[in-house]
Amino acid sequence: MTSATDPDAGTNPESSEATVPDRIDPVILGHRLRHFRTEAAMTLDGLASKLGATASHLSMIENGKREPRVSLLSQTADLLGVEVADLLNPEAPSARAALEISVEKAQRAPHWQAMGLPNIRVSSGMSTPVLEVIDGLTRELRRQYAEQAATPEEARRANVAMRKEQRERNNYYAELETQASELLTAVGHDEGPLSYHAIADIADHLNFELRFISSLPHSTRSVTDLKNRIIFLADSRNPDHDPRSVALQALVSYVLGHGEPVDYKDFLRQRVSTNYMTAALLMPEKSLVKQLRRRKNDRDLAIEDIRDAYSVSYESAAHRFTNLATHHLDIECHFQKVHESGVLHKAYENDGVNFPVDSIGAIEGQAACRYWTSREVFGTSDRFRPFNQYTDTVVGTFWCTAVVEPSHSSLFSLSVGIPFNQARWFRGADTAERSRSNCPDPTCCRTPSAELEAQWGGYAWPAARTNAHMLAAMPPGSFPGVDDVAVYEFLAAQEHLGQ
Repeated sequence: MTSATDPDAGTNPESSEATVPDRIDPVILGHRLRHFRTEAAMTLDGLASKLGATASHLSMIENGKREPRVSLLSQTADLLGVEVADLLNPEAPSARAALEISVEKAQRAPHWQAMGLPNIRVSSGMSTPVLEVIDGLTRELRRQYAEQAATPEEARRANVAMRKEQRERNNYYAELETQASELLTAVGHDEGPLSYHAIADIADHLNFELRFISSLPHSTRSVTDLKNRIIFLADSRNPDHDPRSVALQALVSYVLGHGEPVDYKDFLRQRVSTNYMTAALLMPEKSLVKQLRRRKNDRDLAIEDIRDAYSVSYESAAHRFTNLATHHLDIECHFQKVHESGVLHKAYENDGVNFPVDSIGAIEGQAACRYWTSREVFGTSDRFRPFNQYTDTVVGTFWCTAVVEPSHSSLFSLSVGIPFNQARWFRGADTAERSRSNCPDPTCCRTPSAELEAQWGGYAWPAARTNAHMLAAMPPGSFPGVDDVAVYEFLAAQEHLGQ
Protein backbone atom coordinates (compact mmCIF):
# COMPACT_ATOMS: atom_id res chain seq x y z
CA MET A 1 0.00 0.00 0.00
CA THR A 2 1.34 3.41 -0.94
CA SER A 3 1.58 5.79 1.98
CA ALA A 4 -0.45 8.99 1.88
CA THR A 5 2.73 10.83 2.84
CA ASP A 6 4.61 9.52 -0.19
CA PRO A 7 5.58 12.65 -2.16
CA ASP A 8 4.89 10.83 -5.41
CA ALA A 9 1.45 9.62 -4.39
CA GLY A 10 -0.39 12.49 -5.98
CA THR A 11 1.78 12.66 -9.09
CA ASN A 12 2.31 9.04 -10.04
CA PRO A 13 -1.01 7.64 -11.36
CA GLU A 14 0.34 4.14 -11.79
CA SER A 15 1.47 3.80 -8.17
CA SER A 16 -1.78 5.33 -6.89
CA GLU A 17 -4.07 3.18 -9.04
CA ALA A 18 -2.26 0.07 -7.84
CA THR A 19 -3.52 0.77 -4.34
CA VAL A 20 -7.17 1.04 -5.33
CA PRO A 21 -9.33 -2.12 -5.19
CA ASP A 22 -11.31 -3.18 -8.25
CA ARG A 23 -14.62 -2.34 -6.60
CA ILE A 24 -15.23 0.62 -4.30
CA ASP A 25 -18.42 1.04 -2.31
CA PRO A 26 -19.08 4.79 -2.67
CA VAL A 27 -21.45 4.86 0.31
CA ILE A 28 -18.90 3.36 2.71
CA LEU A 29 -16.09 5.46 1.23
CA GLY A 30 -18.17 8.63 1.76
CA HIS A 31 -18.88 7.74 5.39
CA ARG A 32 -15.22 6.99 6.07
CA LEU A 33 -14.21 10.30 4.52
CA ARG A 34 -16.73 12.18 6.68
CA HIS A 35 -15.59 10.23 9.77
CA PHE A 36 -11.90 11.12 9.36
CA ARG A 37 -12.70 14.71 8.37
CA THR A 38 -14.72 15.14 11.57
CA GLU A 39 -11.97 13.55 13.66
CA ALA A 40 -9.52 16.02 12.14
CA ALA A 41 -11.85 18.87 13.20
CA MET A 42 -12.02 20.07 9.62
CA THR A 43 -15.13 21.52 7.99
CA LEU A 44 -16.28 20.60 4.51
CA ASP A 45 -15.45 24.11 3.28
CA GLY A 46 -12.03 24.00 4.93
CA LEU A 47 -11.07 20.68 3.37
CA ALA A 48 -12.41 21.75 -0.02
CA SER A 49 -10.34 24.94 0.11
CA LYS A 50 -7.10 23.04 0.82
CA LEU A 51 -7.85 20.53 -1.95
CA GLY A 52 -8.73 23.21 -4.47
CA ALA A 53 -12.16 21.59 -4.89
CA THR A 54 -15.68 22.78 -4.20
CA ALA A 55 -17.58 21.94 -1.03
CA SER A 56 -20.50 20.67 -3.11
CA HIS A 57 -18.22 18.21 -4.90
CA LEU A 58 -16.90 16.84 -1.60
CA SER A 59 -20.45 16.67 -0.26
CA MET A 60 -21.47 14.47 -3.22
CA ILE A 61 -18.54 12.16 -2.40
CA GLU A 62 -19.41 11.98 1.29
CA ASN A 63 -23.03 11.19 0.41
CA GLY A 64 -21.92 8.31 -1.82
CA LYS A 65 -23.25 9.92 -4.99
CA ARG A 66 -19.90 10.41 -6.69
CA GLU A 67 -16.60 8.52 -6.74
CA PRO A 68 -13.42 10.61 -6.29
CA ARG A 69 -10.38 10.54 -8.51
CA VAL A 70 -7.41 8.60 -7.18
CA SER A 71 -5.31 11.76 -6.97
CA LEU A 72 -7.99 13.49 -4.89
CA LEU A 73 -8.15 10.52 -2.52
CA SER A 74 -4.40 10.63 -2.00
CA GLN A 75 -4.38 14.37 -1.31
CA THR A 76 -7.34 14.04 1.06
CA ALA A 77 -5.70 11.24 3.02
CA ASP A 78 -2.54 13.33 3.34
CA LEU A 79 -4.47 16.35 4.66
CA LEU A 80 -6.44 14.23 7.16
CA GLY A 81 -3.33 12.42 8.43
CA VAL A 82 -4.43 8.95 7.33
CA GLU A 83 -3.51 6.53 4.57
CA VAL A 84 -5.48 5.88 1.39
CA ALA A 85 -6.08 2.38 2.75
CA ASP A 86 -7.98 3.88 5.69
CA LEU A 87 -10.37 5.63 3.32
CA LEU A 88 -10.82 2.52 1.14
CA ASN A 89 -11.41 0.11 4.04
CA PRO A 90 -14.70 -1.71 3.22
CA GLU A 91 -15.94 -1.59 6.84
CA ALA A 92 -18.11 1.12 8.36
CA PRO A 93 -16.03 3.43 10.56
CA SER A 94 -18.46 3.13 13.51
CA ALA A 95 -21.67 1.44 14.66
CA ARG A 96 -23.60 4.64 13.99
CA ALA A 97 -22.14 4.85 10.48
CA ALA A 98 -23.09 1.21 9.85
CA LEU A 99 -26.71 2.08 10.65
CA GLU A 100 -26.65 5.10 8.34
CA ILE A 101 -25.08 3.07 5.54
CA SER A 102 -27.66 0.30 5.91
CA VAL A 103 -30.58 2.74 5.71
CA GLU A 104 -29.09 4.64 2.78
CA LYS A 105 -28.48 1.43 0.81
CA ALA A 106 -31.98 0.16 1.57
CA GLN A 107 -33.45 3.25 -0.09
CA ARG A 108 -31.60 2.43 -3.29
CA ALA A 109 -32.91 -1.15 -3.43
CA PRO A 110 -35.62 -2.23 -5.93
CA HIS A 111 -38.21 -3.08 -3.25
CA TRP A 112 -38.01 0.47 -1.82
CA GLN A 113 -38.38 2.04 -5.24
CA ALA A 114 -41.23 -0.31 -6.18
CA MET A 115 -43.29 0.83 -3.19
CA GLY A 116 -42.91 4.50 -4.10
CA LEU A 117 -41.65 5.43 -0.63
CA PRO A 118 -40.09 8.87 -0.21
CA ASN A 119 -36.37 8.94 0.54
CA ILE A 120 -35.27 9.67 4.09
CA ARG A 121 -32.42 12.13 4.51
CA VAL A 122 -30.08 10.54 7.04
CA SER A 123 -28.38 13.33 8.96
CA SER A 124 -26.27 13.66 12.08
CA GLY A 125 -29.28 15.15 13.83
CA MET A 126 -31.30 11.93 13.47
CA SER A 127 -31.19 9.96 16.74
CA THR A 128 -29.66 6.49 16.82
CA PRO A 129 -32.86 4.81 18.17
CA VAL A 130 -34.84 6.23 15.23
CA LEU A 131 -32.19 4.93 12.82
CA GLU A 132 -32.37 1.50 14.47
CA VAL A 133 -36.15 1.38 13.97
CA ILE A 134 -35.85 2.42 10.32
CA ASP A 135 -33.07 -0.10 9.75
CA GLY A 136 -35.16 -2.87 11.33
CA LEU A 137 -38.13 -2.00 9.13
CA THR A 138 -36.03 -1.91 5.96
CA ARG A 139 -34.53 -5.31 6.80
CA GLU A 140 -38.01 -6.75 7.22
CA LEU A 141 -39.09 -5.19 3.91
CA ARG A 142 -36.10 -6.84 2.24
CA ARG A 143 -37.01 -10.19 3.78
CA GLN A 144 -40.62 -9.96 2.64
CA TYR A 145 -39.58 -8.80 -0.80
CA ALA A 146 -37.24 -11.75 -1.16
CA GLU A 147 -39.95 -14.11 0.07
CA GLN A 148 -42.53 -12.74 -2.37
CA ALA A 149 -40.02 -12.88 -5.20
CA ALA A 150 -39.24 -16.53 -4.43
CA THR A 151 -40.65 -19.03 -6.91
CA PRO A 152 -41.95 -22.56 -6.39
CA GLU A 153 -38.47 -23.65 -7.49
CA GLU A 154 -37.18 -22.68 -4.02
CA ALA A 155 -39.67 -25.04 -2.43
CA ARG A 156 -38.87 -27.81 -4.89
CA ARG A 157 -35.14 -27.46 -4.26
CA ALA A 158 -35.73 -27.67 -0.51
CA ASN A 159 -37.77 -30.85 -1.00
CA VAL A 160 -35.05 -32.34 -3.21
CA ALA A 161 -32.43 -31.63 -0.52
CA MET A 162 -34.68 -33.09 2.19
CA ARG A 163 -35.29 -36.30 0.24
CA LYS A 164 -31.55 -36.63 -0.43
CA GLU A 165 -30.87 -36.42 3.31
CA GLN A 166 -33.62 -38.94 4.06
CA ARG A 167 -32.21 -41.34 1.47
CA GLU A 168 -28.69 -41.04 2.90
CA ARG A 169 -30.03 -41.79 6.38
CA ASN A 170 -32.43 -44.50 5.17
CA ASN A 171 -35.15 -42.24 6.57
CA TYR A 172 -34.06 -43.17 10.10
CA TYR A 173 -33.37 -40.41 12.67
CA ALA A 174 -31.89 -41.95 15.80
CA GLU A 175 -31.96 -38.70 17.77
CA LEU A 176 -35.73 -38.34 17.28
CA GLU A 177 -36.30 -41.99 18.18
CA THR A 178 -34.37 -41.42 21.41
CA GLN A 179 -36.36 -38.33 22.35
CA ALA A 180 -39.63 -40.14 21.68
CA SER A 181 -38.53 -43.13 23.76
CA GLU A 182 -37.52 -40.90 26.68
CA LEU A 183 -40.89 -39.13 26.60
CA LEU A 184 -42.80 -42.43 26.55
CA THR A 185 -40.70 -43.77 29.41
CA ALA A 186 -41.44 -40.65 31.44
CA VAL A 187 -45.18 -41.39 31.32
CA GLY A 188 -44.83 -45.16 31.71
CA HIS A 189 -45.94 -46.18 28.21
CA ASP A 190 -44.24 -49.34 26.91
CA GLU A 191 -46.04 -50.54 23.79
CA GLY A 192 -49.32 -50.67 21.93
CA PRO A 193 -51.52 -47.83 20.68
CA LEU A 194 -51.02 -44.50 22.41
CA SER A 195 -54.31 -43.67 24.10
CA TYR A 196 -55.84 -40.25 24.70
CA HIS A 197 -55.06 -40.77 28.37
CA ALA A 198 -51.36 -41.36 27.64
CA ILE A 199 -51.24 -38.22 25.49
CA ALA A 200 -52.80 -36.26 28.33
CA ASP A 201 -50.08 -37.68 30.59
CA ILE A 202 -47.43 -36.43 28.16
CA ALA A 203 -49.05 -32.99 28.21
CA ASP A 204 -49.05 -33.02 32.02
CA HIS A 205 -45.41 -34.10 32.03
CA LEU A 206 -44.57 -31.08 29.85
CA ASN A 207 -46.78 -28.84 32.00
CA PHE A 208 -49.35 -28.16 29.27
CA GLU A 209 -53.13 -28.26 29.35
CA LEU A 210 -54.99 -29.73 26.34
CA ARG A 211 -58.25 -27.96 25.64
CA PHE A 212 -60.75 -28.78 22.87
CA ILE A 213 -62.61 -25.77 21.48
CA SER A 214 -65.08 -25.20 18.64
CA SER A 215 -63.94 -21.68 17.73
CA LEU A 216 -60.39 -22.43 16.62
CA PRO A 217 -59.21 -20.14 13.77
CA HIS A 218 -60.10 -21.76 10.46
CA SER A 219 -56.49 -21.82 9.20
CA THR A 220 -55.23 -23.87 12.16
CA ARG A 221 -55.42 -27.40 13.52
CA SER A 222 -54.09 -26.35 16.91
CA VAL A 223 -52.90 -23.20 18.65
CA THR A 224 -50.32 -23.27 21.44
CA ASP A 225 -50.51 -20.56 24.08
CA LEU A 226 -46.97 -20.52 25.47
CA LYS A 227 -47.82 -17.75 27.92
CA ASN A 228 -50.50 -19.77 29.76
CA ARG A 229 -49.24 -23.22 28.57
CA ILE A 230 -52.48 -24.27 26.91
CA ILE A 231 -52.79 -26.18 23.61
CA PHE A 232 -56.12 -25.51 21.94
CA LEU A 233 -57.42 -28.28 19.66
CA ALA A 234 -60.31 -28.21 17.21
CA ASP A 235 -63.45 -29.83 18.59
CA SER A 236 -64.42 -31.45 15.28
CA ARG A 237 -64.64 -34.81 13.57
CA ASN A 238 -62.45 -34.14 10.55
CA PRO A 239 -61.34 -37.55 9.23
CA ASP A 240 -58.10 -36.00 7.93
CA HIS A 241 -56.91 -34.97 11.39
CA ASP A 242 -56.49 -37.60 14.10
CA PRO A 243 -56.82 -35.59 17.37
CA ARG A 244 -54.03 -37.69 18.86
CA SER A 245 -51.64 -36.72 16.07
CA VAL A 246 -52.61 -33.05 16.22
CA ALA A 247 -52.07 -32.88 19.97
CA LEU A 248 -48.76 -34.72 19.75
CA GLN A 249 -47.52 -32.53 16.91
CA ALA A 250 -48.11 -29.44 19.04
CA LEU A 251 -46.32 -31.00 22.01
CA VAL A 252 -43.46 -32.30 19.87
CA SER A 253 -42.92 -28.89 18.28
CA TYR A 254 -42.44 -27.51 21.79
CA VAL A 255 -40.07 -30.33 22.78
CA LEU A 256 -37.98 -29.78 19.64
CA GLY A 257 -37.80 -26.04 20.30
CA HIS A 258 -39.36 -25.00 17.01
CA GLY A 259 -40.06 -21.32 16.39
CA GLU A 260 -41.13 -19.19 13.46
CA PRO A 261 -39.51 -20.69 10.33
CA VAL A 262 -37.09 -18.32 8.64
CA ASP A 263 -37.64 -19.77 5.16
CA TYR A 264 -39.18 -22.72 3.35
CA LYS A 265 -36.21 -24.96 4.08
CA ASP A 266 -36.57 -24.33 7.80
CA PHE A 267 -40.34 -24.82 7.59
CA LEU A 268 -39.90 -28.13 5.79
CA ARG A 269 -37.31 -29.42 8.26
CA GLN A 270 -39.54 -28.52 11.21
CA ARG A 271 -42.50 -30.28 9.62
CA VAL A 272 -40.53 -33.43 8.81
CA SER A 273 -38.99 -33.70 12.29
CA THR A 274 -42.34 -33.01 13.99
CA ASN A 275 -44.14 -35.66 11.94
CA TYR A 276 -41.33 -38.15 12.47
CA MET A 277 -41.27 -37.83 16.27
CA THR A 278 -45.08 -37.86 16.41
CA ALA A 279 -45.07 -41.17 14.53
CA ALA A 280 -42.36 -42.50 16.85
CA LEU A 281 -44.65 -41.74 19.81
CA LEU A 282 -47.76 -43.26 18.22
CA MET A 283 -45.83 -46.33 16.97
CA PRO A 284 -42.93 -46.85 19.41
CA GLU A 285 -39.75 -48.21 17.84
CA LYS A 286 -39.11 -51.00 20.33
CA SER A 287 -42.50 -52.69 20.16
CA LEU A 288 -43.01 -52.10 16.42
CA VAL A 289 -39.60 -53.48 15.43
CA LYS A 290 -40.31 -56.58 17.52
CA GLN A 291 -43.57 -57.06 15.62
CA LEU A 292 -41.97 -56.41 12.22
CA ARG A 293 -39.14 -58.88 12.80
CA ARG A 294 -41.61 -61.56 13.81
CA ARG A 295 -43.71 -60.87 10.72
CA LYS A 296 -40.63 -60.94 8.50
CA ASN A 297 -39.63 -64.36 9.85
CA ASP A 298 -43.15 -65.53 9.02
CA ARG A 299 -42.95 -63.85 5.57
CA ASP A 300 -46.09 -61.98 6.46
CA LEU A 301 -45.15 -58.29 6.56
CA ALA A 302 -48.09 -55.98 5.84
CA ILE A 303 -48.54 -52.24 6.22
CA GLU A 304 -52.20 -52.69 7.18
CA ASP A 305 -51.12 -54.66 10.26
CA ILE A 306 -49.22 -51.60 11.53
CA ARG A 307 -52.27 -49.45 10.80
CA ASP A 308 -54.59 -51.77 12.70
CA ALA A 309 -52.24 -52.50 15.63
CA TYR A 310 -51.62 -48.82 16.42
CA SER A 311 -54.93 -47.30 15.30
CA VAL A 312 -53.34 -44.92 12.80
CA SER A 313 -53.96 -44.07 9.15
CA TYR A 314 -52.46 -46.19 6.40
CA GLU A 315 -50.34 -43.20 5.38
CA SER A 316 -48.87 -42.90 8.89
CA ALA A 317 -48.23 -46.65 8.98
CA ALA A 318 -46.52 -46.56 5.59
CA HIS A 319 -44.32 -43.63 6.60
CA ARG A 320 -43.36 -45.38 9.82
CA PHE A 321 -42.44 -48.54 7.94
CA THR A 322 -39.99 -46.56 5.79
CA ASN A 323 -38.38 -45.20 8.99
CA LEU A 324 -37.57 -48.68 10.27
CA ALA A 325 -37.43 -51.03 7.26
CA THR A 326 -33.84 -50.49 6.15
CA HIS A 327 -32.29 -49.75 9.57
CA HIS A 328 -33.82 -52.73 11.36
CA LEU A 329 -34.94 -55.19 8.63
CA ASP A 330 -32.37 -54.61 5.86
CA ILE A 331 -35.22 -53.96 3.43
CA GLU A 332 -34.92 -51.12 0.94
CA CYS A 333 -38.19 -49.54 -0.10
CA HIS A 334 -40.08 -46.61 -1.57
CA PHE A 335 -43.27 -44.75 -0.70
CA GLN A 336 -45.69 -42.70 -2.79
CA LYS A 337 -48.74 -40.57 -2.15
CA VAL A 338 -50.53 -39.97 -5.45
CA HIS A 339 -53.63 -37.88 -6.13
CA GLU A 340 -56.44 -39.51 -8.10
CA SER A 341 -55.41 -37.29 -11.03
CA GLY A 342 -52.06 -39.12 -11.08
CA VAL A 343 -49.99 -36.28 -9.60
CA LEU A 344 -47.30 -37.18 -7.06
CA HIS A 345 -47.67 -35.33 -3.75
CA LYS A 346 -45.11 -37.11 -1.57
CA ALA A 347 -42.43 -39.67 -2.21
CA TYR A 348 -39.41 -41.37 -0.64
CA GLU A 349 -37.03 -44.01 -1.94
CA ASN A 350 -33.76 -45.70 -1.17
CA ASP A 351 -34.28 -48.67 -3.50
CA GLY A 352 -33.46 -46.94 -6.80
CA VAL A 353 -36.99 -46.72 -8.19
CA ASN A 354 -37.21 -44.15 -11.00
CA PHE A 355 -39.64 -41.50 -9.76
CA PRO A 356 -40.57 -38.88 -12.37
CA VAL A 357 -38.55 -35.72 -11.71
CA ASP A 358 -38.17 -32.27 -13.20
CA SER A 359 -34.90 -30.62 -14.27
CA ILE A 360 -33.80 -29.99 -10.65
CA GLY A 361 -34.79 -33.44 -9.38
CA ALA A 362 -38.12 -32.49 -7.75
CA ILE A 363 -41.07 -34.88 -7.88
CA GLU A 364 -43.81 -32.52 -6.61
CA GLY A 365 -46.45 -32.05 -9.30
CA GLN A 366 -45.00 -34.75 -11.57
CA ALA A 367 -47.29 -37.45 -13.01
CA ALA A 368 -46.77 -41.02 -11.85
CA CYS A 369 -46.77 -43.65 -14.57
CA ARG A 370 -50.26 -44.95 -15.36
CA TYR A 371 -49.04 -48.51 -15.03
CA TRP A 372 -47.54 -48.21 -11.56
CA THR A 373 -49.40 -49.74 -8.63
CA SER A 374 -50.07 -46.26 -7.24
CA ARG A 375 -52.19 -45.51 -10.32
CA GLU A 376 -53.63 -48.97 -11.04
CA VAL A 377 -55.13 -49.15 -7.53
CA PHE A 378 -57.71 -46.48 -8.43
CA GLY A 379 -59.25 -48.97 -10.86
CA THR A 380 -60.02 -51.55 -8.18
CA SER A 381 -63.37 -51.73 -6.42
CA ASP A 382 -62.18 -53.57 -3.29
CA ARG A 383 -61.20 -50.86 -0.81
CA PHE A 384 -60.99 -53.20 2.20
CA ARG A 385 -57.86 -55.03 1.09
CA PRO A 386 -54.65 -53.66 -0.40
CA PHE A 387 -53.97 -53.99 -4.10
CA ASN A 388 -50.68 -55.77 -4.84
CA GLN A 389 -48.80 -55.75 -8.13
CA TYR A 390 -45.41 -56.45 -9.69
CA THR A 391 -44.23 -53.74 -12.07
CA ASP A 392 -41.40 -54.21 -14.53
CA THR A 393 -39.59 -50.89 -14.99
CA VAL A 394 -36.50 -49.72 -16.85
CA VAL A 395 -34.53 -49.94 -13.56
CA GLY A 396 -35.84 -53.32 -12.40
CA THR A 397 -38.93 -55.06 -11.11
CA PHE A 398 -40.73 -53.87 -7.97
CA TRP A 399 -43.50 -55.38 -5.90
CA CYS A 400 -45.87 -52.77 -4.50
CA THR A 401 -48.85 -52.73 -2.18
CA ALA A 402 -51.32 -49.84 -2.22
CA VAL A 403 -54.61 -48.62 -0.82
CA VAL A 404 -56.87 -45.65 -1.55
CA GLU A 405 -57.72 -43.28 1.30
CA PRO A 406 -60.08 -40.31 1.05
CA SER A 407 -59.27 -36.79 2.19
CA HIS A 408 -61.91 -34.11 2.75
CA SER A 409 -62.07 -33.37 -1.01
CA SER A 410 -60.07 -35.96 -2.96
CA LEU A 411 -58.86 -39.53 -3.15
CA PHE A 412 -55.20 -40.44 -2.73
CA SER A 413 -53.36 -43.70 -3.21
CA LEU A 414 -50.72 -44.67 -0.67
CA SER A 415 -48.22 -47.27 -1.75
CA VAL A 416 -45.09 -48.96 -0.46
CA GLY A 417 -42.78 -50.65 -2.95
CA ILE A 418 -39.98 -53.20 -2.57
CA PRO A 419 -37.37 -54.54 -5.03
CA PHE A 420 -38.38 -57.90 -6.49
CA ASN A 421 -35.79 -59.91 -4.55
CA GLN A 422 -37.15 -58.65 -1.21
CA ALA A 423 -40.84 -59.12 -1.93
CA ARG A 424 -40.82 -62.61 -0.41
CA TRP A 425 -41.06 -61.14 3.09
CA PHE A 426 -44.49 -59.63 2.40
CA ARG A 427 -48.07 -60.81 2.48
CA GLY A 428 -49.44 -60.61 -1.04
CA ALA A 429 -46.13 -61.42 -2.72
CA ASP A 430 -47.94 -64.26 -4.50
CA THR A 431 -50.11 -61.85 -6.49
CA ALA A 432 -50.63 -62.60 -10.17
CA GLU A 433 -51.07 -58.89 -11.00
CA ARG A 434 -48.26 -57.65 -13.22
CA SER A 435 -47.66 -54.56 -15.27
CA ARG A 436 -44.92 -52.95 -17.32
CA SER A 437 -43.73 -49.33 -17.29
CA ASN A 438 -41.32 -47.83 -19.80
CA CYS A 439 -41.38 -44.37 -18.22
CA PRO A 440 -39.71 -41.91 -18.59
CA ASP A 441 -40.16 -42.85 -22.26
CA PRO A 442 -43.11 -40.59 -23.26
CA THR A 443 -44.56 -43.34 -25.45
CA CYS A 444 -45.22 -45.38 -22.29
CA CYS A 445 -48.27 -43.49 -21.07
CA ARG A 446 -47.92 -39.80 -21.89
CA THR A 447 -48.31 -39.81 -25.66
CA PRO A 448 -51.80 -40.35 -27.11
CA SER A 449 -52.26 -43.25 -29.48
CA ALA A 450 -52.16 -42.49 -33.18
CA GLU A 451 -55.93 -43.08 -33.32
CA LEU A 452 -56.70 -40.61 -30.52
CA GLU A 453 -54.26 -38.06 -31.93
CA ALA A 454 -55.93 -38.24 -35.34
CA GLN A 455 -59.38 -37.88 -33.79
CA TRP A 456 -58.71 -35.07 -31.28
CA GLY A 457 -55.38 -33.46 -32.13
CA GLY A 458 -55.97 -29.70 -32.45
CA TYR A 459 -59.59 -29.93 -31.25
CA ALA A 460 -59.10 -30.04 -27.48
CA TRP A 461 -58.29 -27.10 -25.20
CA PRO A 462 -58.48 -28.03 -21.51
CA ALA A 463 -58.27 -25.49 -18.67
CA ALA A 464 -55.94 -26.79 -15.97
CA ARG A 465 -56.92 -26.53 -12.33
CA THR A 466 -54.28 -24.59 -10.41
CA ASN A 467 -53.91 -24.92 -6.66
CA ALA A 468 -53.08 -21.65 -4.92
CA HIS A 469 -50.24 -23.21 -2.94
CA MET A 470 -48.41 -23.99 -6.17
CA LEU A 471 -48.02 -20.28 -6.91
CA ALA A 472 -45.71 -19.44 -4.01
CA ALA A 473 -42.75 -21.06 -2.34
CA MET A 474 -44.23 -20.49 1.10
CA PRO A 475 -47.57 -18.99 2.14
CA PRO A 476 -47.38 -15.61 3.86
CA GLY A 477 -47.39 -15.15 7.62
CA SER A 478 -45.13 -16.01 10.53
CA PHE A 479 -46.28 -19.62 10.35
CA PRO A 480 -46.93 -20.76 6.75
CA GLY A 481 -50.59 -20.89 5.81
CA VAL A 482 -51.77 -19.43 9.12
CA ASP A 483 -53.76 -16.21 9.60
CA ASP A 484 -51.68 -14.51 12.31
CA VAL A 485 -54.33 -11.90 13.09
CA ALA A 486 -57.01 -14.54 13.68
CA VAL A 487 -54.67 -16.55 15.92
CA TYR A 488 -53.69 -13.57 18.08
CA GLU A 489 -57.30 -12.39 18.39
CA PHE A 490 -58.31 -15.92 19.37
CA LEU A 491 -55.67 -16.15 22.11
CA ALA A 492 -56.55 -12.70 23.43
CA ALA A 493 -60.21 -13.69 23.63
CA GLN A 494 -59.40 -16.97 25.40
CA GLU A 495 -57.18 -15.23 27.93
CA HIS A 496 -59.93 -12.67 28.60
CA LEU A 497 -62.47 -15.46 29.20
CA GLY A 498 -60.10 -17.14 31.64
CA GLN A 499 -59.68 -14.02 33.80
